[in-house]
Amino acid sequence: MFQDLTRRLDRTLKKLAGQDKLTEENIKEALREVRMALLEADVNYGVAKKLVAGIREKALGAEVLGSLTPAQQVVKIVNEELTALLGGQAAELNLAPGGKHKDLATVMVMGLQGSGKTTFCGKLALRLLKEGRKPMLVAGDIYRPAAIDQLHVIGEQVGVPVHSDRERKNAAQIVKLGLRRARDNKCDVLIVDTAGRLHIDDVLMDELEAIDKMVPMDEKLLVLDAMTGQEAVNIAVTFAERLDFDGAVLTKLDGDARGGAALSVLEVTGRPVKLVGVGEKMEDLEVFHPDRMAGRILGMGDVLTLIEQAEEKMDLDQAEHLASRFAAGEFTLEDFQAQIRQMKKMGPLKGVLRMLPGMNSDMLDKAKVDDKQFARVEAIINSMTVAERRKPDIINGSRRKRIARGSGTTVSQVNKLLKQYRDMRRMMRQINSAGGLQEFSQKVLGQR
Repeated sequence: MFQDLTRRLDRTLKKLAGQDKLTEENIKEALREVRMALLEADVNYGVAKKLVAGIREKALGAEVLGSLTPAQQVVKIVNEELTALLGGQAAELNLAPGGKHKDLATVMVMGLQGSGKTTFCGKLALRLLKEGRKPMLVAGDIYRPAAIDQLHVIGEQVGVPVHSDRERKNAAQIVKLGLRRARDNKCDVLIVDTAGRLHIDDVLMDELEAIDKMVPMDEKLLVLDAMTGQEAVNIAVTFAERLDFDGAVLTKLDGDARGGAALSVLEVTGRPVKLVGVGEKMEDLEVFHPDRMAGRILGMGDVLTLIEQAEEKMDLDQAEHLASRFAAGEFTLEDFQAQIRQMKKMGPLKGVLRMLPGMNSDMLDKAKVDDKQFARVEAIINSMTVAERRKPDIINGSRRKRIARGSGTTVSQVNKLLKQYRDMRRMMRQINSAGGLQEFSQKVLGQR
């Protein structure tokens, strides 16, 4: 989402680093470009102005101008100010035991039509399920039968019960009955999916207030479509004027929007962004960490989130098994295929690479990362016999032609895969002969 903003900030800060000496003039010039980058990213004007003013005040201090690494100091200041703008630290959900209902926690999910409320309800339920909670979903949209059907499908998909009532036309009563059913089913979290509108009106707000009055909510979450940019912030402001919601959820953060909403919500409404949707799968929901997001925006990567995703989505036992075979030099094309499948669980490769420190947008563009390559490699390996996968050296010319026909690829593409596999195997042999990965690294570094 922040690709354009990241690129602009990266170029601006690199230009600053290329100066022989930092002066008040070249810092001001750089900050003008920072402000333009923020405004082009659809950041609220007042927010952008305040952010740049905070950076300027610290960057023009004697400590920075007199430093041996002034450009690095400016990057550090920009990172700190961005982190503060985004909230400083992650804001947790108010779902601790002993809330307004003592025996279970209640969550009301609000937003306009098309913002992704119903899908988010399923994602949240799955996340809580993995944390050992027992959630129940409630269909509080009394106007769209399709919304009720969708919630039932999602509930079945993630494995949580759903309460709905197609006969009643009072959302607050439906939620109250849902609360009773949740208690009967020994559930400890009630997630209420509410009706949306194409625009905010009194009927919508009155209904949400009625639900909260009949079944007091521990957590009221406003779902905002990040693709709508500054309009998402305007919606949040209007909701904040009528309902004291606890936090925002940004959906479609993996899209092509400019990202201004994420940078503006807290400053404009006083409510933090708590969760973000980063994909279409039910697992694609992340806690919003301001420091990590600031790091991503500045091209510093986000290794902590990458590690958490790997622990959550990858089969760690299989990963260890593959690593041991890799280290022993017994790595076959079957293992190569298993490794690819593990990587695919992490999501789009571009998104994974973007979390690595130093991997900026320009480098990703030059790399021309294409997830279709994974599918092509798998098709080639699937077209091989078991013997060929385990002993690729037996693959001669006629076998390559057969594999290419079977996988819908060309012989040159088959050759390219086999070369990559041989190069990888050769590298592992060199590492093993050098005494393992640690000693190999020390030898390579010592030769430089």
